Amino acid sequence: MATDPTLDDLRRYAVARTLFKPTTLARAIDKLGFVQADPIRAPARAQDLTLRHRVAGYRAGDLERRYPRLAVDEDCLVNYGFVPRRVLALMHPRIAAHPWDAATRRRAAELLEFVRERGPTHPRVVQEHFAHGRRINAWGGSSSATTHLLDGMHYRGLLRIARRENGVRLYEAVEHVPVDASRDARHARATALLDLVVAKYAPLPASSFVYLARLLGYGAPHLKAEVRSAVAAARERLASARIDGVTWFWPADENPRSSRHRVDDRVRLLAPFDPIAWDRRRFELLWGWTYRFEAYTPPAKRKLGYYALPLLWREQVVGWANAAVREGRLDLDVGFAGAPEKSAPFRAALADERERVAEFLGL
Repeated sequence: MATDPTLDDLRRYAVARTLFKPTTLARAIDKLGFVQADPIRAPARAQDLTLRHRVAGYRAGDLERRYPRLAVDEDCLVNYGFVPRRVLALMHPRIAAHPWDAATRRRAAELLEFVRERGPTHPRVVQEHFAHGRRINAWGGSSSATTHLLDGMHYRGLLRIARRENGVRLYEAVEHVPVDASRDARHARATALLDLVVAKYAPLPASSFVYLARLLGYGAPHLKAEVRSAVAAARERLASARIDGVTWFWPADENPRSSRHRVDDRVRLLAPFDPIAWDRRRFELLWGWTYRFEAYTPPAKRKLGYYALPLLWREQVVGWANAAVREGRLDLDVGFAGAPEKSAPFRAALADERERVAEFLGL
């Protein structure tokens, strides 16, 4: 009879399974299935901070520079980020939860024809041509109605991001391959999406498993009912264990107690949305303290810092660091969740990580 894993096993498994041997950029994104994006650069964007641990020789900005040549798209899954084309095909054609009115459909058709004729198009060019006016955006501010329409067309799969120019999206027309709309085919796509997020974020406490399934409503709102059905089936299909009153799930073909899940002695500064740190519920269960992303928290109320990077040593997240570049040098302000780690091996490993980050930033 198999022995259930311990929390120590799950902690080691959570770290080792996602820190696979560094590979090519295309293979790393395909293996991850989804890389969450964030525009803040402190000291680099979240997608770059995530990929540097998993791509050999990765440098800040490589994803943006190489994006036009990759079989990858900016799109949304559980959040906004980058997905391989195989994942995109599971979500498109996407049917938005809120249909457009006739006037918006007409404007979208005109805009689509304009972009189709021009090729990759800057939003400023669209705005100058159509001048659709302004609207209140989701954050309460005023934004271009044309930009909002471009976003909606991208979300619905009428446009894709061809590349970025100084950080601004350039759009081009796209047509997604028609998919089988039968009940079985829809359920198969929902199951594949659910398996993808479980594979990316496992091991998952039950509450996080349900939360992630709900977030799939962002990437695949038209498969909401099928995802609910897939969740019920997955509870029986996935491997699971109950530890200290919490039920955990992970892929059925993986064993958290396996000796193959080994961790090294390196210190790593993680992105706030790295698979190791993304799930705040799981984070607190595994490491016993609360990590907060405080970039949008008023400065006076911050406890960790503007863009605190979780500090991983071996299989323990021992604290955090805020990184900044000053006069061409990398400064790290390190904090600890418990007693400060002062051992010689840790200090040496932290110094090595500082050098790796500096190289990644091109300092």
